[in-house]
Amino acid sequence: MASLHIPGAAGTKHDLLALGALVTRLDPGVIPFAEADTYTLHVSGGEYNVAANLSSCFGMKTAIASAMVDYPIGRRIEAAVRKAGVTPYYRRFAHDGVRGPNMAIVWSDRGYGARAPVVFYNRSGEAAGQLAPGSFDWDSMMGGVRWFHSGGIFSALSPSTSELAVEAMRAAKKAGAVVSFDLNYRAKLWAAAGFSPGAEGGGPEKILRSIAAYVDVLVGNEEDLQKGLGLKGPEVGGGDRLDPSSFFAMMERVVSDFPNIRAVATTLRDVHSAGRHSWSAVLWIDGKSYRAPVAELDVYDRVGGGDGFAAGLFYGLLAGKDPEEALRLGWAHGALLTTTPGDVSMVSRDQVEAFASGGSARIQR
Repeated sequence: MASLHIPGAAGTKHDLLALGALVTRLDPGVIPFAEADTYTLHVSGGEYNVAANLSSCFGMKTAIASAMVDYPIGRRIEAAVRKAGVTPYYRRFAHDGVRGPNMAIVWSDRGYGARAPVVFYNRSGEAAGQLAPGSFDWDSMMGGVRWFHSGGIFSALSPSTSELAVEAMRAAKKAGAVVSFDLNYRAKLWAAAGFSPGAEGGGPEKILRSIAAYVDVLVGNEEDLQKGLGLKGPEVGGGDRLDPSSFFAMMERVVSDFPNIRAVATTLRDVHSAGRHSWSAVLWIDGKSYRAPVAELDVYDRVGGGDGFAAGLFYGLLAGKDPEEALRLGWAHGALLTTTPGDVSMVSRDQVEAFASGGSARIQR
């Protein structure tokens, strides 16, 4: 089995280029939505979060390819992208002043104690759903790109977004970049786009399997692998949520169906309450298995922890760390990201490295 090859840093234009939707997340904090009067706006997007984390925390050169609507909300999002140091490649859309196209809204509160967080969407008329093959000049964009990343949420927005993801991955492979994909299987999004499991012409499984054929590094748990890719495995939803055995047991099937995949990783989380989680992570790479320690987290805002994990892991691999250290960096960064509001990192690389190496929350003087 060939090992994962990471392009060197010489001549790099972007350490990572992501393709995904930019969204606003409205957060009322611990107040339930039906009672909330005020909201904090966070700029987010699963693929964007990875690029922003790599830039703001780890100092890497990153970029995002996405849709942008020319109206005030779009300008607010653009300002956040600039602040994060992420280079934008936008396909621009004009707003008609009434109906759209729009930048999507994700509504997400934080819950509290025994009350779980609530997440729902308004993606009506979303500009990102109109992106399609030909929206970007990949041949010019991919030169000097070391890593390309996209995900299942973006691919589920419309029939054309999954086709665009494949187009981008083909260009990335041609350019010699590593290709990663976060399955992030969301049945509601696929159903809204008309891709229910078993649908005529092929449901989410058929589309995601066509995408996975181009992927080097896959992010997803055993439920993502089973429901998204149709792989057989142990029954999900029960047992010890921190036990990685069912995840590792599926790797033989992953390799059998997708011999191109060199690495699979995911977080492990046991939720005791909205603010108290047990947290770990696992990595299978080049035929070997690794597991991060278990940390007991006091969670301020859980949204974005998985993207934080992916960013730290990718940083470790791009920086030439060994797999175990790369995994611990992802685990540590994801953990620390849950201690701050919003979806994008507010911690430093020094803090991540200290936590990854066994540091504590003792005051830093």
